[in-house]
Amino acid sequence: MTTTSDIQSAVVIGGTGKTGARVAQRLTAVGIRTRIASRTSGTRFDWNDQSTWQPAMSGVEAAYVTYAPDLAVPESSTHIEELAELAYREGVRRMVLLSGRGEPAAQKAEQVLADTGLEWAVVRASWFAQNFSEGYLLDPIREGHLELPVGEVGEPFIDVDDLADVAVATLTRTDLLGRVLEVTGPELLTFAEAVEAISAASGRAMSFERIGLQQFSDGMAEVGVPSDVVELLTYLFAEVLDGRNQSVTGVVEEVLERPARDFTTFAAEAARTGVWS
Repeated sequence: MTTTSDIQSAVVIGGTGKTGARVAQRLTAVGIRTRIASRTSGTRFDWNDQSTWQPAMSGVEAAYVTYAPDLAVPESSTHIEELAELAYREGVRRMVLLSGRGEPAAQKAEQVLADTGLEWAVVRASWFAQNFSEGYLLDPIREGHLELPVGEVGEPFIDVDDLADVAVATLTRTDLLGRVLEVTGPELLTFAEAVEAISAASGRAMSFERIGLQQFSDGMAEVGVPSDVVELLTYLFAEVLDGRNQSVTGVVEEVLERPARDFTTFAAEAARTGVWS
């Protein structure tokens, strides 16, 4: 295992999000001076306001970048290219990009990063296990009934703590540079099976129901979800969850030299926090 000690400072773009907050905590823990940049942090960063970009990127050597709302949107590759160009001018040497499996627009953004003069790596992730405990699936899970427009498609849910550990490794190890690291959990589960696992871990009765895309998008609009988010989620369920990602990789174990956490372990630990009570 080759490591580097020449990265002493980093910025985490999206540093208050699921992966960003964990990456920032881990970087700080190993002694790297870490700046958190997001729309709600002390260092403000907004993808739609380029005046916020330079203060976030100035004076650091590495960057972990998460794109909002998702690299699946068409403008993401343009934004990543512009940010990478700014980073290069500001003296940033290394950039790690969080990406999504099976998303053509995300893969375009990955290639844009690879074509820059920066040291780079991509962490390409499957569906987060923590979407059930920290994200938009939390409320319906608490209510005991989850409705989604997805059927018997297996998804290798990735534990975000594993993802964050891999991301930190890409920022601090030279042997992982220039690679697309596709991280998954160790098993395939349908969304119905994931709900069953959460039910068993929490001791609460829960059910899953497959619904149509139109019913799904109408329901989100009715509860006030912004139209652009509705459009994005509808795309992800209609296109990306079509079976293209029904495979697991050994990247987590390769990079971290330990097995990836399975969904049952995630559910048991989350249940102990009372998040689904």
